Amino acid sequence: MTGTGKAFFAALVLLGLPASAQAHRLDEYLQATTVTLARDHILLHLRLTPGVDVAESIIRQIDRNGDGRLSFAERRSYVWQVTQRLSFSLNGHSDRLLTEVAKFPSLTAIRTGTGVIDLQIRIKTSLQKGNYHLAYTNRGAGPETVWLVNCLQPQDPAIHIVQQKRSENQSSYMLDFSISPS
Repeated sequence: MTGTGKAFFAALVLLGLPASAQAHRLDEYLQATTVTLARDHILLHLRLTPGVDVAESIIRQIDRNGDGRLSFAERRSYVWQVTQRLSFSLNGHSDRLLTEVAKFPSLTAIRTGTGVIDLQIRIKTSLQKGNYHLAYTNRGAGPETVWLVNCLQPQDPAIHIVQQKRSENQSSYMLDFSISPS
């Protein structure tokens, strides 16, 4: 293959690579939630990803003293703020949301749009045979916030997803599911 042929082939290969590998969210604060159902618990897994254009605003919300570091107390306070904007109920009964895991990326990762704040909230349950209605709302952090929410396929074959409903912007979510006899 000639030098021109090699260059043309290389250009074709590069054009064939997915553009998303280099893409980062810009002007939105993505708050994506997955719901995992099990008989003894429900897990809400939130992945909060500030875009490049809103990153400094989110960092200021976390780094309250402006020292350029996210202390344990600042991270804990931010997690509390996030959970205060969430509501959850199962068959009309609200439960207090307690964060089990809270991981924060580096400030550099947040600034470049690749940093994900990872929160896991576990609600203890003792689900028996029957029908259930779960309601979840995330009131977000401001006008730049966008939401995604979905339920993961249950590992327990007795748990059946009946129906999912979301508000148009996905800040509110309802899930009907049932548990059949083992």
